[in-house]
Amino acid sequence: PGAMSASEHIGVCFGYLGAVSCLVMSCIGAAYGSAQAGLGLCRAGCRDPNMVIKGIIPVAMAGVRGIYGLVLSIIIMSGIRTDGTYGQYNGYMHLGAGLCCGAAQFASGIAVGVVGEAGTQATVFQSKLFAPLVLILIFTEALALYGLIVGMIMAQSGQRRVDG
Repeated sequence: PGAMSASEHIGVCFGYLGAVSCLVMSCIGAAYGSAQAGLGLCRAGCRDPNMVIKGIIPVAMAGVRGIYGLVLSIIIMSGIRTDGTYGQYNGYMHLGAGLCCGAAQFASGIAVGVVGEAGTQATVFQSKLFAPLVLILIFTEALALYGLIVGMIMAQSGQRRVDG
């Protein structure tokens, strides 16, 4: 193992960009979703204090997006090698994995925030809306999981050594 070539430097750069973009976009989605759902929780809690516990669900579900981003970022970073065997292909695959997961978490976090805020406030007036609210939140969770799963597959493909 000798010094890294310019091509390998670019690969490593893109690999780290993938890890960073995954974590940052996931955390922005989680923060937005938590803040938006938290607003709904506060508004609903002012009208009916018994809604506070039910209103926590969207806030907690939004926070999970950041955990998904952290997990994939760690996987990506553990696959980055600086021993000269990590090329552009590896970096591009890790960048794609990070963007895939990060964008899914970002979009899903926005969905959780909007649905969580409106749903929590609506449940104060009509308690029968709680079950559909949870169902919609589960569907937004599925979107986040899709991004994480595809990102993990791409990150795993980025671990391969490609000659040439």
